[in-house]
Amino acid sequence: MRCRHNWSETCETTLNEQIRAELQASYHYQILGSYFYRDDIGLDKLGDYFNKASLEEREHADKFIKYQNKRGGIVTFSPLNSPNLQLSKEFCVIESFKIALTLERLVNEQLLTLHQTAEKDPQFSDFIEGEFLEEQVDGISDISKKISQLELIGRDGHGILEFIDKL
Repeated sequence: MRCRHNWSETCETTLNEQIRAELQASYHYQILGSYFYRDDIGLDKLGDYFNKASLEEREHADKFIKYQNKRGGIVTFSPLNSPNLQLSKEFCVIESFKIALTLERLVNEQLLTLHQTAEKDPQFSDFIEGEFLEEQVDGISDISKKISQLELIGRDGHGILEFIDKL
């Protein structure tokens, strides 16, 4: 690659791992979205919420793919794990947000690993800091608050429907 300059194999490999993490999270969110669209669940606003989250993760993966190519790296795709999400109808709303929190934390851990790798590359470090780190922390905080709200609501179906309506 002609444009490859100061782009280490470690950065290339770690960035490919981040791309995989973003795509894996997107896949999970897509499955959550499809669950809430089912006719026996019927919570379309939650389906929309998780589909939006899926699209955001794919957008992140796309930004990383473009960056990898910009730096002269080679994007390699690894197989994604097929999630087996077992949600109970009674607690599916809070369970889905707990899954989302786990996903966001996993993506954040990988992002922090990527940032440590990037410390030897100021431009790469700046890209990660400017585009991703704060958004990830905000996302974790937002989902954590939603879980707290759902815990306060408890099993009140009307409260859950009102919560969903405000998404």
